[in-house]
Parts: sequence; C-alpha cells; structure tokens
Amino acid sequence: AALNPWDVMLCVSGTAIACENALVVAIICYSPALRTPMFVLVGSLATADLLAGLGLILNFVFQYVIRSETVSLLTVGFLVASFAASVSSLLAITVDRYLSLYNALTYYSERTVLCIHTMLAGAWGVSLCLGLLPVLGWNCLRDRAACSVVRPLTKSNVTLLSASFFLIFLIMLHLYIEICKIVCRHAHQIALQQHFLTASHYVATKKGVSTLAIILGTFGASWLPFVIYCVVGDPNYPSVYTYATLLPATYNSMINPIIYAYRNQEIQRSMWVLFCGCFQAKVSFRSRSPSDV
Repeated sequence: AALNPWDVMLCVSGTAIACENALVVAIICYSPALRTPMFVLVGSLATADLLAGLGLILNFVFQYVIRSETVSLLTVGFLVASFAASVSSLLAITVDRYLSLYNALTYYSERTVLCIHTMLAGAWGVSLCLGLLPVLGWNCLRDRAACSVVRPLTKSNVTLLSASFFLIFLIMLHLYIEICKIVCRHAHQIALQQHFLTASHYVATKKGVSTLAIILGTFGASWLPFVIYCVVGDPNYPSVYTYATLLPATYNSMINPIIYAYRNQEIQRSMWVLFCGCFQAKVSFRSRSPSDV
C-alpha cells in the first residue's frame, strides 16, 4: 500500500517521543538519588509516553508490513492503554503538587509514599483495563456501523474514553486553581510578615502562576481538539480530520519530558554525570520540591 504522509508523521512523532522519554527513564533508573516519590511520578509519566511512542511506531510497521485484524486490535489497545496511563500520570503529578503545598508539614512521610504508589497502581490498572476493552470484544470489526472516527474503536468506547479525559481535565483544572490560590496566599503572608510585597515576591508569584497556566494550557491544547472531535465527529468524515487532531495530541507526550523532567536541575545533574562522567563539584544545583513549577 502507498504510504500515507500522516502515518509517516505519526511514526516520526512516535520515534521522537520514544527517544526523549527513554532518556528520562534511563536517567531515573541510573541515578539512585532520583528515587523520591516525585521522580517516581515523573518516571511513570516517562514510561507511559515511551510506550505510547513505541505504540505509534509499531502501529506504522504493522499497518504496512503485517496487515491483520488481530494485530490491529492489539496495537490500538496498546496505544489506548499507553496514552491513558500518560494522562493518568499527569493527574497523579498534579495531585502530588497540590499535596506538597496543602500538606507541606506532613508531605515527607510514609503516608505520602503509600498514597503515591496507590495512585500509580490505580492509574496503570485503569489504563490497562481501558486498553484491553477493544481486544476483549469492544470493537467494530463485525459491525461497521458502530465504528467511531478511530477505527476499530466503537462510538461507545470512544465516548467512555472522552468522558474520562474530560473528568481528568476538570480535576486538574480545579487542582491547579487551588494551587494558584495557595501560592498567592503564601506570597501575601510573606508580604505581611515583611510589611510589604517586594518585587521579587511578585515576580516569583507571577512566574509560578504563569507556569501553571502554560502546563495546563499545553495539555488542553494538545488533547482537547482530538477528544472533542471523537465525540462530535462522524466515521464518514474524511480521515484527514482524525489525523489532523490526533497528531497534536501526540505532541503532548513529546512536550512532557521538557516540562516535567529536563527542566529539573537534579535530572540535569544526572544527565551531566551520565553522559560526561565528570561532574564538577563546583557546579551547584538546587534541589526542587514537587511544588516547584
């Protein structure tokens, strides 16, 4: 079959995603210092995005090399589970950031570690179940009329996935609003203690709120067009609409390592050690907490 340029772009996107996130996973596994709950969450996100990138590559290979309904179902289920785990890991990171500010005094405790591990287990468990649904029979291979804009997923399956995304997005929006309130309240309390609000406090607060807006805006801009199209789109529409909305959604997995990993100075230090093997002690790095954005 002739190569579809959209499929090629998805494969290229998957390759970039896999390479970026494989590096993050390697750094976290290589560095014993990066075993804190915060980096466990970042590692979970990177692993999910790595699997999503590999899924895009496998989907391209199997689409043009091994054409099989069974393989198609397995690939689609793999992609659904990977992207669901990525979005769920983003939610877990948001919850962790909120807890690190709301319960700052008790955050570094065994209870927090148990909470994070429970969140991750639930996120990956639900994602795996969502990925198994098409494989276990919730597909439209035998009923073309039930197909959605993402074949071979059914309309009801896509509706479930879209509703789950909207729920996660609303929860993240609510938590980030609460985080902004806490940050502004802390800045106000500092100002009262020092009897005035310094320019540095104002700049830091503004930067923190702006960064949160960029994080949530990037996530929404990447996924919302595709999710909305899955709900309102018709399978009879040209497939270019599906590709045009799906491709930006994959970019979120490409941007995640930059936002959540490569900006972190401890990961930058580990990268220096991993690639150069000659970390200079005179170069100082500031340890970040989960609430640092």
